[in-house]
Parts: sequence; C-alpha cells; structure tokens
Amino acid sequence: MVSRRSVLFPKHPRALQITAAVSAALLLVWLIGTWLWAFSPKRGVGLLFGIVAALVFVFEMVYPVGRARPGPLRTAKIWLQAHVYLGAVAFLAVLAHSGFSWPHGGIGFWLLGLSFWTTATGLLGVWLQKWIPSALAQGLKVEAVYERIPSLVDELRAEADALLDGCSETLQSFYAGEVRPLLERPNPSWSYALDVRAGRDRLLTPCGRIRDFIAADERDRLSDLVSILIEKLELDAQYRLQWLLRSWLLLHVPPAGLLMGLLTIHIFTWLRY
Repeated sequence: MVSRRSVLFPKHPRALQITAAVSAALLLVWLIGTWLWAFSPKRGVGLLFGIVAALVFVFEMVYPVGRARPGPLRTAKIWLQAHVYLGAVAFLAVLAHSGFSWPHGGIGFWLLGLSFWTTATGLLGVWLQKWIPSALAQGLKVEAVYERIPSLVDELRAEADALLDGCSETLQSFYAGEVRPLLERPNPSWSYALDVRAGRDRLLTPCGRIRDFIAADERDRLSDLVSILIEKLELDAQYRLQWLLRSWLLLHVPPAGLLMGLLTIHIFTWLRY
C-alpha cells in the first residue's frame, strides 16, 4: 500500500512554505492596492499582477532547457520545484490580474481557462510522478520496460502453451477457456490506475476451483500456470501506469504552448491599444 502522506505531502516542505508566504504577500499587496485605488487590469495593481504572471510564465517555458542545464539553480530537482511552485504563483497572479472575477472578452476567458488547465495538469503530473513509481515498487514484483511489455506477454503465452502441452483434457479445456484469452495481448485496464492489483483475486479464483478436478501430478503445472498468469496481470498494470506517466504531458505541454501564444497576443494588443 502506497503511503498517502508520501504522495500528498512534499518531501521537502520548505519550498511549499516559501510559496505559501509569497502567495500571502501577493494577496496582501492586492488587497492594499485595491483598497487605495480603483481596480483595473490595465493599470496600477491589476497591471502589476499581469506583469508578474507574464514573467513567471516565460520562466516556466524555459524549464526544459533549465533542467537539462541547471545553471544558477544548480540542480534539475531545484528547477522542477521552481517550475511547480512558481506555476501555482503565476495562476494566483492571473486571478489577481482579473480582479478575482470573470474576465471580459473571449481571449480573457481563454487565458484564464488555459492558465487553470496548465496549472492543474502540472500538479497532476507531480502527483503521478510521486504515486506511480511508489505503486509499482510496492504493489508489483515484475519490472519491465514499457516498449518490451507486448513482447514479454507473447513470451508468457508461449511459455504457458508449452507448459500445458500433453496435460489432461480437463486442464486443457480450462486453460483454453479461462486463462489463454487473458494471455493473448496486454490488457491495460483503467482500474489499475487506482489499484495495481485490481481484479487479481477475481481472475485467479477459477484456478483455485479447477484444482479439485485435476490429478495430483498436474497440480504443479497449475501452480506454474498461476505464476505465469500473475506475471501477465502485473505486466498489464505496468503497461497502464507507465502509459499514464508518459501521456500526461500531452495534457500539459500543448495547452501551455497555446497559453503562451495567446499571452503574446494579449500583451501585443495591450501595448498597441
């Protein structure tokens, strides 16, 4: 079982504490500014927060380069923390820039929506990168490279076919009807996203029932068959979770690029008009 604390709480809380302090300071600035002057996103404190959000978003976009060449932030880990926490600060600045109200105009809605989506999917990625490796390490015994999983499933099916060659008709019939269909191809069920052992007991139950109907000298074959089936189910879980770990970037990176494009248009329009 993956520790809830290890997934939900940061390993190094100092960065979170600094972010909370900075966010509180920004909110205080916004409250004082809007109390002293009439709020407008085009000037004063509203404009200030727009500039802060734009500058932080620009910093966010250089993250891939910064992680590869850490430079002043020294390590890729520090770059990652800065990317995550400053992204949250940038979204807060966007909300302050809009006066914590619905924006006016289509581009304003798109900027707010994309800012929220980019921040939310970034936090989702942090959670996935913390939870999935822990779930795989603690819940599964099999480790496999993502690209090799389909071929490993083929090897397990061939091993099972060879194992059952020459066995009784009862065991052959059970294998053909209950087990071999599970070995045909990877079956990366979405249930593995919540539990890496999802459905295992249900799928293994028929193996326990057939044990009483086969000869004693075939029970070792059945035990080996169960081991093969368990390994296949673990490969299925690996396939789904590794796919999630790889695919979440599609939810995060393209919208972030679109956000930067609209932000550029927004800034150019403000400067011109």
